[in-house]
Amino acid sequence: MATQSDTIESFGQVSRRAGVIFRYLLMGATMFGIVTLAILLVYVANDALQPLTADLGWYLVFFLTLVAPATLVGAYLLRTNVEAFKLGALVVGMLAVTLMFSGGVAILFVDIVPPLVSLSYAVGLVVPLAAVVLMTKYEDLIPFTVRVAATGVIFFLSLFGIPGYYLSIPEIVRILPYVPTEWTIITYLFGGGVAIAVGLYFARIQESKRAGLVAGATALTVTGVVAASGYFTGVTPVALAVVTAGAFVPTAAYAGGAALTRERERAGLVFAAVVIFGSLVGAVAVDALGFAGPQSWVDWQFLTSAHSGTAENAGLYPAIGGSILLMITVAALSFPLGVGAAVYLEEYAPDNVFTRFIDVNISNLAGVPSVVYGLLGLGVFVTYLGQPTGTVLIGGATLALLILPIVIISSREAIRSVPSEMRQASYGMGATRWQTVKNVVLPEAFPGILTGTILALGRAIGETAPLIMIGAPNVLFSLPTELSSKVSAMPLQVYAWSSLFASEDFYTKAVPAGVVVLVAVLLAMNSVAIVLRNKFESES
Repeated sequence: MATQSDTIESFGQVSRRAGVIFRYLLMGATMFGIVTLAILLVYVANDALQPLTADLGWYLVFFLTLVAPATLVGAYLLRTNVEAFKLGALVVGMLAVTLMFSGGVAILFVDIVPPLVSLSYAVGLVVPLAAVVLMTKYEDLIPFTVRVAATGVIFFLSLFGIPGYYLSIPEIVRILPYVPTEWTIITYLFGGGVAIAVGLYFARIQESKRAGLVAGATALTVTGVVAASGYFTGVTPVALAVVTAGAFVPTAAYAGGAALTRERERAGLVFAAVVIFGSLVGAVAVDALGFAGPQSWVDWQFLTSAHSGTAENAGLYPAIGGSILLMITVAALSFPLGVGAAVYLEEYAPDNVFTRFIDVNISNLAGVPSVVYGLLGLGVFVTYLGQPTGTVLIGGATLALLILPIVIISSREAIRSVPSEMRQASYGMGATRWQTVKNVVLPEAFPGILTGTILALGRAIGETAPLIMIGAPNVLFSLPTELSSKVSAMPLQVYAWSSLFASEDFYTKAVPAGVVVLVAVLLAMNSVAIVLRNKFESES
């Protein structure tokens, strides 16, 4: 046994001292990187949030209502029940993240896609989906090729119709003499989808369909009541419906489910209640006492205003809406293509020179600089196909090309991690390869596929070079409303403030505020990916 150093013929000299030095060097390099990044973020956040401009009484109120109670409860839980503390922190984080994302959904429904248009396309999708379900029920009587062809025809006729002969279902819905109000549409459309998810969640954890029906009906009712209250509070009912269904209802449902099923950890909900209600009480108290908070540049005006020639009036709203549309387009293009390619390469492709050549090229493409993909998008979509520059569709397609290798690689790794014994058991029961992939491989690999896709989208949302290459405008004063509309994005807007509008005011006000918003969105997306990964890993 080696004490300080021994010599082994196959390894040479073995030394504990060298291993200890190497370990501390790695730890030092890691800490140096973390501390450097933290200093940079603190510097930028200080310029954007300006915490030292708040009154001393403001800090005192929040210390008494939020910091001190949360610290005491959190310290007690950390000493007695760490898992309970994790549950409480997860509930608080879930509320913060869902509030952020539901705000983005509210932008989508309020200013980009009118609720009636959303309803029309939802109805247009329900009809062909019902036909597909009906054909699947009788799949033994209908050949596979007939079902595939019929599915394509039904979807096309339902969504697009035949010009001059047959109106599409969305067009029929939009010309009806009576349609519900906008907030009612969103309540039943978006809130109804969330209510179904809540109902299924409670039906599973309670093992009772009745409990699921009650929970779903309660979620839908709460969404409708809160949305209707907008007429009395002066808040847009559509926005209230979206935020309630997208943030408050899921968080309350998760907390309620944890209280019912996790007896040992549910004490952590006290920590979540202290943080949430402490924040609300503190906000009401400082407003009543007249204490001024930080003069932050990240305020409601910044998040809901368009660009301006002065840093004090500059806003990020069109860029936020543009980023949302770009991410929807990127996800719609990259997810099915990436997952389909991964399934083919892992489950169907033979092991030969051609597939190995494809593997090498996919790995190489994952490391190509983003500006190259911008040039590719410019050459293929704009020059060769003759599409207009800087639109939502072209920007989304270019960013989809950028993350497609990452989606393929992460999806392949997730599929590869499914034990081969599960495939063999499926084959042993007489299933075909397609049935095995559909019913065994993809369900098991889906958590890893979803995590990799979210992380890839996190990279895409922060890219600037590809958008510059395809001619996306640096500054946009209105939200894009169609795939053919010109689009800007958050990183592109920040780049414009730091270059085209370079001045001391923009450097110290608008640029830090834009960076803080962009970093917050990236952290939220990455946190969702991490939570999903940890959840599914613990379940497996």
